[in-house]
Amino acid sequence: MKSLWRWTWRILALLFVLLLFYQVWIFAHVWWWVEHNPATSSFMEDRLEVLQSKNPNAELQHKWVPYAKISDTLKQALIASEDAKFVDHEGFDWEGIQKAYEKNLKKGKIVAGGSTISQQLAKNLFLSGKRTPWRKLEEATITVMLEKMMDKERIFEIYLNVIEWGNGVFGAEAAARHYYGISASQLSTLQAAKLAAMVPNPRYYDKHREAKGLLRKTDIIMGRMGDVEIP
Repeated sequence: MKSLWRWTWRILALLFVLLLFYQVWIFAHVWWWVEHNPATSSFMEDRLEVLQSKNPNAELQHKWVPYAKISDTLKQALIASEDAKFVDHEGFDWEGIQKAYEKNLKKGKIVAGGSTISQQLAKNLFLSGKRTPWRKLEEATITVMLEKMMDKERIFEIYLNVIEWGNGVFGAEAAARHYYGISASQLSTLQAAKLAAMVPNPRYYDKHREAKGLLRKTDIIMGRMGDVEIP
């Protein structure tokens, strides 16, 4: 019995050390990305693997552009759509989380999320799309790191450059060129609002660009854009 307990504690200690090293690895990446641009993300790598399983020559559409070369209209549209309190909160919108919980409870299924832009970035940079019991806790930990080590503009700049916007399309520049044949700096208010409306389900809207739900949400976002503050 003593031998069993001894081995149990050894395994638990080993797991703790591995978890600690993983947190240090994440911390080091976040620290590096304060001044250096990430070339890829965990989510981008997952999508590329899926695409290459069907076509070995498949590549992602992605090009990093500086914050200043992304139109303010797109920044306004994304904040209006995804996280209206982005510049004010410290990574978590507790009121938004509560509203999403109540809405999901009422519907009996998940129909709304309360994730902030910082939380979405944490998930995209480090975590897979698989839902696991520990993922939300890890997402929260990474979100705190991002908020403590980066200012809002840097968080938003990385977010704009790594989020998915279609089948194999990542980042604002690739999205602008994929859908409109222009650079991210040239996006109009309507174009920006429509791109922001695509974010929750980009691969579907890549195939259904005139879906009624997409057009309706685009109109809603356009109506909110003038009321948001961008970093």
